[in-house]
Amino acid sequence: MSRTEKEPQASCCSSHAEPEFNVKSTSSCCSEEDASTTSSCCGSDTNTREDQTETTLSSCSTGESKDEQVELVDREPKGTKTLEFKIHGMDCPSCAMTIEKHLSKNPTIQEVRVNFSTGKMQIDHSTNQNEIIKEVQRAGFDASLDSVGNQRQGTANQKKKWISTTTISGIFLALGFMGSFTSVTPGFITALYAVAILIGGFKPAKSAFYAIKSGALDMNVLMASAAIGAALIGEWFEGAMVVWLFALGNTLQNRSIERTRESIRSLINLTPSEATVKSGEQLIRKSVEEVEVNAIIVIKPGEKIPLDGEVLSGTSSINQAPITGESLPVDKQRGDTVYAGTVNESGSLEVKVTKLVEDTTIAKIIHLVEEAQEKKAPTQAFVDRFANVYTPIVFSLALLVMVVPPLFGFGSWGEWVYKGLALLVVACPCALVISTPVAIVSAIGNAAKNGVLIKGGTFLEKAGSIQGIAFDKTGTLTEGKPNVAEVISLHNNREELIGITRTIEEHSIHPIAKAITIYAEERKISAKKGENFKAIASKGAQSTINGIEYFAGNPKLFKDMEVPLNQIEERMDSLQRDGNTLIVVGTRTEVLGLIAVSDSIRDITVQSIQKLKQVGMGEMVMLTGDNDGTAKKIAAETGIDRYFAELLPEDKVAAVKKLQDEGKSVAMVGDGINDAPALATADLGIAMGGAGTDTAMETADIVLMADNLEKLPHTIRLSRRAMNIIKQNVWFSLITKLAALALIFPGFLTLWMAVLSDTGAALLVILNSMRLLRQK
Repeated sequence: MSRTEKEPQASCCSSHAEPEFNVKSTSSCCSEEDASTTSSCCGSDTNTREDQTETTLSSCSTGESKDEQVELVDREPKGTKTLEFKIHGMDCPSCAMTIEKHLSKNPTIQEVRVNFSTGKMQIDHSTNQNEIIKEVQRAGFDASLDSVGNQRQGTANQKKKWISTTTISGIFLALGFMGSFTSVTPGFITALYAVAILIGGFKPAKSAFYAIKSGALDMNVLMASAAIGAALIGEWFEGAMVVWLFALGNTLQNRSIERTRESIRSLINLTPSEATVKSGEQLIRKSVEEVEVNAIIVIKPGEKIPLDGEVLSGTSSINQAPITGESLPVDKQRGDTVYAGTVNESGSLEVKVTKLVEDTTIAKIIHLVEEAQEKKAPTQAFVDRFANVYTPIVFSLALLVMVVPPLFGFGSWGEWVYKGLALLVVACPCALVISTPVAIVSAIGNAAKNGVLIKGGTFLEKAGSIQGIAFDKTGTLTEGKPNVAEVISLHNNREELIGITRTIEEHSIHPIAKAITIYAEERKISAKKGENFKAIASKGAQSTINGIEYFAGNPKLFKDMEVPLNQIEERMDSLQRDGNTLIVVGTRTEVLGLIAVSDSIRDITVQSIQKLKQVGMGEMVMLTGDNDGTAKKIAAETGIDRYFAELLPEDKVAAVKKLQDEGKSVAMVGDGINDAPALATADLGIAMGGAGTDTAMETADIVLMADNLEKLPHTIRLSRRAMNIIKQNVWFSLITKLAALALIFPGFLTLWMAVLSDTGAALLVILNSMRLLRQK
């Protein structure tokens, strides 16, 4: 292993900014209720925190009541604010487009971004939030500030409202249908159908109005046109059935899609709302939002850890599965890091808080996953482009079908208008356009719950097509914590040799240097008085002790200085064949001895490599700075197919390119810091140990939160299954549409059957995608 294999390098992604969070904190002068309604005082975000703090302090100091503060903020909005809202009722990407187009016409709104996949809207505005919510309602949807409490309440209210209107519409439809078999007058039956259309179709008609006004052609326009057209040609039962089936389909779709959207947000419920804070000798229960950095909190056995922190006292086993996905608890003691949402299984702990509630690792996971779910995969982008062309073409074709045949005497107007209306319904591409995003949201949510962050649909697709994986050795395949295996002194003075080596190495952060320092400490061998410490790139280090220059490094260092190694050459070869890394110690003229260091292979590594082979991974390669003998032994023990040894950090990039030149799609697995160039060069960069370092989260395309490969096989399986489900969804959607189109013209497909085929196909696509949430 080269001495610089694990030396920190400047990350190629170091220019990435720290992720910003949409913080919804409550100021000291605001209650929780205020926080849900006041953007300036309590619903702040990172871009406006300073201004809001000044306003809050001013309000508090003047003694204004909270109601007066809210009224003041709503009356006098100052500057541009950025807020995030939860949108309720979106069941198709065209809904997002309608909201964007409608709100963009408001002069107080600078920019609006609506994402169907996550059901979120980000908006830059200079008005108050209540006006924004009203504007969204005018477009036919509901909105609430994106806070956990608001989301739960808003979703529950939304479900209740939709179920009631759909049920009432269905009752009138059923009464009309049953009345047709009795002696009730036709006019009364028509009135029942008309009421069913009005009740069930009010919301779609309202949405259709704003869609047309905004220049969008969405599903609400198509369905409303079909229902109105059916009523105009006297097909009242068909019109009522269209409305009710559409409303029922939307209800089921909304509930199903919300389950996928909320799957990752439910992680926040893993963290307790209160913490036990130690103040002197007292223990005080506080809301986690009130706990400051450096506060001391106490976690009893069986309790969930409320905030990220560092253990000050106590030992315990922590179940970290919610963060890292690790199957076994991890032992923690003084100095170790613990994460919010994990479970303290045994001993009592005192923990110093290191992060506020909005900055915890679990909060970052949620933020990064939601950000990833908003990014379109290549397949999704293609389907969206196809739908943008498909919908207007079929809409135009429907109009031609209504007009052209009867004009030339081919059948009656009523017959062809009916077929044209059915074609309008078939023109709705809902099942097709949601076939990809729902699957991607489900897969990314599943991965996050299992301790894997996938940065977007693009990387999910890439993971499914990977043919080879390149692994960094130290810290990835092995523990990354080498131990001294053997010390050989040529002058029969082991303590002197270890003391000199410790003097040189204790200034280095390299894992091998730490191993030697720990070895010396355990044997109570002190360092000598040294000076002029210096690292020698890729070779070792040096120091001056009592006026003599001493060196500790790999054999190549002494060969370059032309120091003879004849005395220990045979022993060196033997140790290297056994998989040891060698540190030669000496001066410019002679060798004093050598220290053999070995790194143990993780148990989970061998299991993970075997599982990757079982899922059909083509080739697995190890990249290491170690000598050929060590590399060969590690490869044999882990089941690696191929290895590249004696690599400098820059050589790993060349090795990855070599694999790509062989025609393989290659993933690189490393620690996210030292292997950044190789991670960036590979088709897919996978970093390990994301829970312990923000850099790993930022630099890689996929992050394994645990510091081992346990979840890598699951990630590959999940991505491949996601790709299969997306293909199933797309083909099913297209075949359903083609079958519906083929059945319209012979007259086999009625209007309500066309609606059933469209909403049914969309619902089946969603349910098929939701299977990804349950994959173990």
